[in-house]
Amino acid sequence: MILALDETDERKALRVAENVQDLVDAIKINWPLVLSTSPEMITRLARLAPVICDFKIADIPNTDRLIVEQVRKRGASGVIVHAFTGTDSLRAAVDEAGDLDVLVVTEMSHPGGQEYTAPLAERFAAMAVEAGAAGIIAPATRPDRIAKMRSIVGDLLILSPGVGAQGGSAFDAIAMGADHVIVGRSIYAAADPREAASKLAEEIGKLPRRRSPLV
Repeated sequence: MILALDETDERKALRVAENVQDLVDAIKINWPLVLSTSPEMITRLARLAPVICDFKIADIPNTDRLIVEQVRKRGASGVIVHAFTGTDSLRAAVDEAGDLDVLVVTEMSHPGGQEYTAPLAERFAAMAVEAGAAGIIAPATRPDRIAKMRSIVGDLLILSPGVGAQGGSAFDAIAMGADHVIVGRSIYAAADPREAASKLAEEIGKLPRRRSPLV
């Protein structure tokens, strides 16, 4: 289980992270937390758990490379990128990553993800394999798509967002081939984040694991 810490209150974000660090495989952060605090938040959270920077990088090769470089220097363990900008941009991100896991978006988990990303998701998954990425992002809200992505990416990691507030099921996502589910509001917005994380961890722990933890 990966915590999507889409919180903008610095103190609350750190408090939640400290409370659940032993229950999650990683903490995923996005622009809202970084912009409301500073890039130093990456390093601070990395002292508690592996950090995945969900920056959905989508630019020319040189800009992708520069962003990945900064993410790596700040101690993150993974970074999420888009593939629609092309093979050269994706390869630039992977080449710069070193031991940083590059995770490629195949399709977004919200309803609008079916408009433009879903029709090209299979190609994006193949691009992830060809570029040497560590894994992909596939939606827990559409678990049948996870199974299709698994048939394309083989043993690459599959991380599935959308569990909880968006209606996705951890059980269905993992049963269809996901390695990790990404859970946000159901944990960090709960009255007791640790209790919420514990219940989810218990549920997930009953399912067979495909591999060892993320890092």
